[in-house]
Amino acid sequence: MKIIIKRILPLVLVAWLGALPVFAQPRIATVDVQKVFEKYWRREQAQAALKDRGQTFDKEIKNLQDDLEKLGADFEKLREASNDQSVTKEERDKRKALADNKLLEIKTAQNTLKTTAENARDQIMSQQKRLYDSIFEQITTAIKAKAKSSGYTLVLNTAPPSPGMVPSVLYTNGDSDLTDAILAQLNAGAPPPVADPDANKPDGKSKDKPGDK
Repeated sequence: MKIIIKRILPLVLVAWLGALPVFAQPRIATVDVQKVFEKYWRREQAQAALKDRGQTFDKEIKNLQDDLEKLGADFEKLREASNDQSVTKEERDKRKALADNKLLEIKTAQNTLKTTAENARDQIMSQQKRLYDSIFEQITTAIKAKAKSSGYTLVLNTAPPSPGMVPSVLYTNGDSDLTDAILAQLNAGAPPPVADPDANKPDGKSKDKPGDK
């Protein structure tokens, strides 16, 4: 009996140890989050919205700059007129007062321009953060859902790290990469692409595309 146990026990242990990794070993997948972000249609939509907002601010700032230049030109004329010796001192003093008032308008316009530019920058950055945070939340939700439905216990990000940082994943053969699957899922509801009015030149020649040269 002892001999039988001694012969069978090692076989049982081998079988048990061989089966253990099947249950204990985690299933690991990878995703290039940066690639998903860059190719997600909502990211392009967000950039278009930010561009439109930026162009609106640019026009506003340009108008303020034009007004400031006009104030500067008016000030120079008043300053020169205040030094005109062909008129009475009383008239020169009157013109000088007008020039001083115009200088105050210039300083006010300069402050308005500076404040507007700073507010524009802050609003663009704030809007960008809100939009990008929402996009990354959607991407994260999609990754979690895909990992759970596919039975993965761990998902690692293979996106290139910031300069000087060690990457999260040092090696992967790509067999369990979910990047394309996540992109297909996220972009399934993308609206049809908008035709580019500049896609073709008036002479009928197509514009060069990246990589054509």
